[in-house]
Amino acid sequence: MIENITTEELEKKLAAGEKLELVDVREDEEVAQGMIPGAKHIRMMTIPENLDSFDKDKEYIIICRSGGRSTNVCHYLQDQGYKVINMAGGMLDWSGETVRK
Repeated sequence: MIENITTEELEKKLAAGEKLELVDVREDEEVAQGMIPGAKHIRMMTIPENLDSFDKDKEYIIICRSGGRSTNVCHYLQDQGYKVINMAGGMLDWSGETVRK
């Protein structure tokens, strides 16, 4: 079972100054249109080779365009023993600040 966070909940946590581990798994051209400040960009297809950049003691919020790819990444990472939350609705639902990479 994958836990979800809404874009509104995430925006409130960031506004409150919470330190969160955000991972954007979209493709380069999608990220070029803007990503959530502080998010790390690790493309979905490169997650398996980047497992050493994840820490099993931390919780990661996984982000994509609409919430589909991030759900898949969450299942994969959870199977590897990592703590993950899916950002439901993805960047299509995000109305907060974005930065260009």
